[in-house]
Amino acid sequence: MLILFDNGTPRGLARLFPGHSVEEARARGWEELANGELIDAAEQAGFDVMVTTDKNIRYQQNLTTRRIALVVLEHSQWPMVKLVAEKILAAVNAALPGSYVEVDVPFKEQGPKSI
Repeated sequence: MLILFDNGTPRGLARLFPGHSVEEARARGWEELANGELIDAAEQAGFDVMVTTDKNIRYQQNLTTRRIALVVLEHSQWPMVKLVAEKILAAVNAALPGSYVEVDVPFKEQGPKSI
């Protein structure tokens, strides 16, 4: 499966996708493309899945006609993303053309506040 990481997706996640090819949008010079243009470019290049942290993409784009699947991470804090890496991998492996799934990524718990 050919996977595209949008700009906010942590790079470290790529090594957790055995058997898949992962590329970053910036490596293709796509870091400045707007969402619709990025999805168009990714589909034309043959990507199967795009992993992104842009939760608004589903409201900004008509995804029903798309061939690429979108896996959306709640946020990109690497220490927390790697805790749910298996869920992300499962979402990527289950992705179908035109599908959209959000993966909950917990926020890092903060210690007690001092007064």
